[in-house]
Amino acid sequence: KGKIEKRSCNFHNMSKSGKASNQDDEAETFEQVEQSGSVTYPAQCSSVKKNGYVVINDRPCKVAETSTSKTGKHGHAKVHMVGIDIFTGKKYEDICPSTHNVMVPHVKKLDFQLIDISEDGFVSLLETSGNTKDDLKLPEDQELADKIRAMFDEGKEINVTVQSAMNIEQIVSVKESQQK
Repeated sequence: KGKIEKRSCNFHNMSKSGKASNQDDEAETFEQVEQSGSVTYPAQCSSVKKNGYVVINDRPCKVAETSTSKTGKHGHAKVHMVGIDIFTGKKYEDICPSTHNVMVPHVKKLDFQLIDISEDGFVSLLETSGNTKDDLKLPEDQELADKIRAMFDEGKEINVTVQSAMNIEQIVSVKESQQK
């Protein structure tokens, strides 16, 4: 008679086959993720704090503010989150019951030495292993891209910081190399 349905915001139960499953047994296929595991992990909504990270509208965001509001006598406390996309700077908002799970992205920042900039805007970066990484373009932030190109054109040895989350990578900062 009474069917109980469990729901959580922005959270899918993952099977070992890499497919999301829901109560209707419909299957959604996800792209292969790098070997180290998932690009996100679940966390209770109430545990997400300011300056932490959360996935809102399938985008990795840095939490700018959170507030908790109580609802009626038998309701759940709700958490209102405002997040800024870590790659585009766009503002997103989400409201979720405090006891439900949200997805949190694994965010990494790595420094690379800049070796070359091609005419079409692709950069060649030196990895710590000695290999080159050639699949990134200059950032869309024109001010940062111009600064990188100007420092490179002056012949300076420079390092760039690459931020990655949810299979997206982008150069987020530049500094002159301290090594001589």
